[in-house]
Order: sequence, then structure tokens, then C-alpha cells
Amino acid sequence: MALFTIVSIPAIIPFLQILFDIEAPVIQKPDLYWSAVSIIEYSKYWFSNLMHTESKEIALAYICIFIVLLFLLKNVFRYLSLFFMAPVRNGIVRDVRQQLFNKMMALPLSYFSEEKKGDLMSRITTDVMEIEWSILNVLEAFFREPLIMFGCLGLMIYLSPALTMFVFVLIIFTAIIIGGIGKTLKKKSSTVQEKLGSLVSIVEEGLSGLRIIKGFNAEKYQEEKFQKENNDYKRTLTHLLWRRDLSSPLTEFLGIAVVSILLWYGSRQVFSGELGAESFFAFLMAFYYVIDPAKSFSKAYYNFQKGAAAVDRVDHILNAEETIKEKKNALSIKKFNHSIEYRDVNFFYRKDEKKILNNINLIIPKGKIIALVGASGAGKSTLADLLPRFYDVSSGEVIIDGRNIKELKIKDLRHLMGIVSQEAILFNDTIYNNIVFGLKNISKEQVIEATKIANAHDFILNTENGYETNIGDRGNKLSGGQRQRITIARAVLKNPPILILDEATSALDSESEKLVQQSLTQLMKNRTSIVIAHRLSTIQHADEIIVMQDGTIIERGRHEILLGQKGAYQKLVELQTF
Repeated sequence: MALFTIVSIPAIIPFLQILFDIEAPVIQKPDLYWSAVSIIEYSKYWFSNLMHTESKEIALAYICIFIVLLFLLKNVFRYLSLFFMAPVRNGIVRDVRQQLFNKMMALPLSYFSEEKKGDLMSRITTDVMEIEWSILNVLEAFFREPLIMFGCLGLMIYLSPALTMFVFVLIIFTAIIIGGIGKTLKKKSSTVQEKLGSLVSIVEEGLSGLRIIKGFNAEKYQEEKFQKENNDYKRTLTHLLWRRDLSSPLTEFLGIAVVSILLWYGSRQVFSGELGAESFFAFLMAFYYVIDPAKSFSKAYYNFQKGAAAVDRVDHILNAEETIKEKKNALSIKKFNHSIEYRDVNFFYRKDEKKILNNINLIIPKGKIIALVGASGAGKSTLADLLPRFYDVSSGEVIIDGRNIKELKIKDLRHLMGIVSQEAILFNDTIYNNIVFGLKNISKEQVIEATKIANAHDFILNTENGYETNIGDRGNKLSGGQRQRITIARAVLKNPPILILDEATSALDSESEKLVQQSLTQLMKNRTSIVIAHRLSTIQHADEIIVMQDGTIIERGRHEILLGQKGAYQKLVELQTF
């Protein structure tokens, strides 16, 4: 396209020279070979012959057809450039989104404890869209416009070096102004994206906590909070757009100013005979083709600076450190045979913070039920989270069958475990898909068997479409007990040798708790289980109860033995009995 744009300008000059009798017709047929001079001379001969045999009117018609053909080819290639760029541009956007999502899935849980969920959602949606609009949409301008500009500048220098000096002055002057404003755009755009992330966070929190907001009559408070952020976003975005939109009129004004000087100076050269009228006409056309791409290029540069801020925010996630790393030659583990051991385990989130776990030593033999009890903040959930490597120990070791879990493949390690948490984590999908979540080659009969063990089959059949019923966002169409039994069915179907139950019944009413406890008892049969419990009635039959306080183990033993010691465990039992 750039080639045909540049060629279309000088191609008209020889025809105009002969048509208006500025140059004598070429009577003798020249030799035709592959060079610009030869092609021009042969064109002059062909055109002179046409004027001699036909008439000026017919020759002019041929020139018009030739010009139309040139511009047709130029625009055909322009469309083709956009045609082939569309899948490239959209493919890049798809790849960036996929990389972002994959990275979010790979990052450790500790990363998300310091980030706003809404801001992360904003980066994978709005920031990626900003990259598409601000950078990829103008990507062709960065390749196309310089080709046209340099081609036309070369032609202008060939036609009149003196006139071309004015163009260089314009380009240098424009570049200095645009460069200065462009630097501030990137900084402003980064602020805009951050404020949009805060907006999305407020929306996400508002929707998640709608029950509490209404219960506390806090609608007005939330509305005012959103309004403040919304106004800040509008104000910052307006200032950003004011600066960006300055580029096009500024470039056009500078262009017109220089065109005026060109007309004055160029006309003087034509009047004095230093420059031909047809050459001056071609020079003005070439200059027009420099101005238009310069405007597009300056606008593209502004957009690029604006999009660069979105790229930085996306890179913040893509370059985030994955602290939970798998060794290159990690060992495979398919079965759990002997025991789990916590050996001299210490853990803290940051080095300057208080230890969450302090010198933990614990052996869990295969097939045993180990209960972790203690006040909130004692470190029970953190201790359990170290086993599937949601977090890594700060010092010490977690060992399975004599091997440090850091030496094992993470996927194999987590395949050995089933997790039922206090909050039933379900997805906006069917009951069936929530139960078979992440598993392959599962039959309907296996799913039904798992739901029967989890006391879930009967209530599932009573739903609107049975196993194909959509349970809504986070399973909100089901009761708390029903949601928890679905998660237990999911764990039963996975059939893991190691089970982690993190306060799985603490959020339920008495009737639901009884049904879920029956399901859990079935689930724990012949499995190694780590049970975190606040309700001590659910863990009386555990093989060993571990009492924790401030990240350390202060008591351990069976229920009866611990009661006899009349220590911290007995106090917990008395509090709950009361």
C-alpha cells in the first residue's frame, strides 16, 4: 500500500508535462528495461504516440484511468493489510488474556491476599481491551506511516531540497511537542486504570456483600463510596483525553502553517523558473502524503503511550514471582503408603512479621484421623495448607513417605488429597459438573454413588432438572447444608487417600450438620484425615487431637486423655458445653 501511495505521485508528472506542452513529445521508441528512468521514458513515448494518433482528450482519459487504477491497487492493498491484521490483533489479545488467566491460576494464595480481586478482574478485562484499542489498533500505523513518510520525503528532496527544509522543521518541531505531551499521557493513563480497578473492586464487594449492605441500611454509604471513586475516574480520564485529543489539531495547524509558507516560497521558485509547475504540484501532493501519515503517526504515538500504562499493569501480574515452584527433576508420587510428617516446621508470611507456626513436629500415620483444635488464629488452617503446598514452609520440612514434598510433582501431590473447606466453593454450573469438577472419564453411575455416600442424591433428584440443574453464582440456589454435601460428593468421587476437612460443619445449622457429619464419617473411612474443627463434638473419636495456641502445639492425645489433663482442651470443651 505504501509503495502504491508513493508511486502514484511522480507517475503523473511526465503525463502532465507532455499534456500541457511543457516538455517535447518523445518520438523515438526507447529501450525498455527494469529501471525507473527506462519505465518513465517508455511511458512518455507511449503517451506521446497516443496523443499523436488519437487526441488530447483521449490521452487525458487514459491518464484518468491510470490514476484510478493506481489508487484502486493502493486501496486493495490497504484493505488486505487490515484483513490480515485483524486475526493477528485479536490473536494477540486472546493470548494475553490466556497468559494472564494461566498466571493467576499458577500464582500462590499469598499473592491474592495482598491484591484486590476487582483490580485483578480489571486488568484481565479493561487493561487488555486498552492494549487492543491503544496499541494493536494503531500497530499498522507504526509500520505503514514511516514507509510513506520516508518515501515521500525522498521524492520531495529529489524535486526540491530547499522546499524540503520546511518539512523537516515541521517534523522536528512536532516531534518535540508530541514527545513532551506523550510522556505525561503514560503516567495519567496508569492512574486511570488504577481508579477503574478500584471501581470494579467496589462493584464486586457490593454484589458479594449485598445481604449485609441491605441489613445494615448501608446502601447510601456504598453509593457515596462508589460516587467518589466514579467522579475521580471521570475527572482523571477527562484530563487524559484532553491531552490525547490535542495531537491531531496541533499537527494539522502546524501542517497548514508550513503549507502556507510552502505555497509562498514554492510559487516564487515556479515564477522564477527554478522549479516546474508540474514538479511543484507533485511536491505539494507528496507533502500532503507526509502530513496525513504524520497526523496518524502522532495520534498512534499518543495512543501507544496511553496503552503502555495498561501493558505495565498486565506485566505486573505476568512478571509476578511464582514462589511455589516445582523442581526440574521433580519425583512422581501415585500412592500414599506410610505417613505424613511435619519436621521442625516454621512459617511466616513475611520475614518482618510474627511467626504463624513455630517449631511444629507432628507425625500422621496412614489411616489415622488427626484433629486440629484451638482458638481462631492459632495456625490450624495454615498447618493444613502447607501439605498441598498452597504455601511453602519458611524453614523445616513437610514429608510424605520419607520424601520432602518440595521434591515431588505438585500435580501428583495434590492428586493425593481431597479438600472440604468451611465455605462450600461451587461454580455457576450444573450440579453434575460441580461434582465431577477437574476429573475425567467419570460415569454417571460413579457420580450417583458418590452423592449417595454424601447424603446428597435425594435432594438433587428433587431439584428442577436433577443433576443438570444450574445452581447459580457460588451455588446460591442451594442451602448451606446442600452446598456442603455437594462438595463432599466431589471429594468422595475423587477418592483421595488423604483428606483435609477445614471446619466443614461450622457454618451449618444442627439438622444440616447432622447430615453432613454422617457424610463426612462415610468419607473418612479408610482414609488419612486432617480435621480442623471448632465444634469439638465432631472430633471426639479422632485418633489424636492436636491443641494449638499462637502457632505452637501445647497439648496432644485422645479425647479422654486430654480431658484428664485438665488443660487448654478441657477449657475449650467446657466453653462449648456451656
